[in-house]
Amino acid sequence: MNLPKQGSQSRALFGFWGFCQENCTSATNRFSMFGHSSALIGMLHVGPLPGAPGWSGDLGAILDRALEEALLYQQAGFHALLLENMYDRPYIIGEKIGPETVAAMAVLGHEIRRAVDLPLGVQVLAAANQQALAVALACQAEFIRVEGFAYAHVADEGWIDGCAGQLLRSRDQWKANHVRIFADIKKKHSSHAVTADLTLEDIAHGCEFFQADGLIVTGSATGQPANAAEVRGLSRATSLPVLVGSGITADNLKEYGDAQGWIVGSWVKQGGHWDAPLDTSRLASLVHSWRQLPGA
Repeated sequence: MNLPKQGSQSRALFGFWGFCQENCTSATNRFSMFGHSSALIGMLHVGPLPGAPGWSGDLGAILDRALEEALLYQQAGFHALLLENMYDRPYIIGEKIGPETVAAMAVLGHEIRRAVDLPLGVQVLAAANQQALAVALACQAEFIRVEGFAYAHVADEGWIDGCAGQLLRSRDQWKANHVRIFADIKKKHSSHAVTADLTLEDIAHGCEFFQADGLIVTGSATGQPANAAEVRGLSRATSLPVLVGSGITADNLKEYGDAQGWIVGSWVKQGGHWDAPLDTSRLASLVHSWRQLPGA
């Protein structure tokens, strides 16, 4: 596969919604996924990497499974992938992430990009957003998923500060402005008591003001559904694309039809568990449900 040159991601390849920030204001117009106004994004939850408890010493085996799953997502009709170091639990925060994690994620991302012709995103847990941006730049990924973009919260790993100022400066300095930033708001596995006086829309407007490229809404934990009414309200309250980041199934997808993207990594696995192998029948069922949505 011919990889795109850095800095020249075409709006067709980053068709992952081909951003047209210069001219467009609505979330629908901001992107189109290969001719569509919405996208299914398949999670690649990779096993423990170097430095993490449970690291097997065999990066090749981790890569083989990631490639197998990436191809299954593509064959099923998904529109993009999101690579995440899910098995690196218990997670450490941001600047404490070591070079061994960054190196391993970059290798995985590079090989996935070579094998699969889908837009790729990167998330490095926990809240290692600078590292995710570096990985995305190295492997020519199109977007990153960011925890703690604006405002602070308490996650299960500890206190997470807002990172927008430094992250966007790094993106500019590294000539990585083609890498889009999709920001979690009031994210799962976290306490948001410190921002209890702010609504979801307030947080969204803060992220929009700080120049996020999209917003991600989740339930309380991995696999738990988001509040559909909140997703509908948020889609009307912001000009940014809204993505649902947990709890999507073939049966409930239509409830989140106001969103522009759905990140899925639990229900499409055997038994609905995030660390199980992919279930091809569930993949097909979810894609079928997507095709029934208006405008798909």
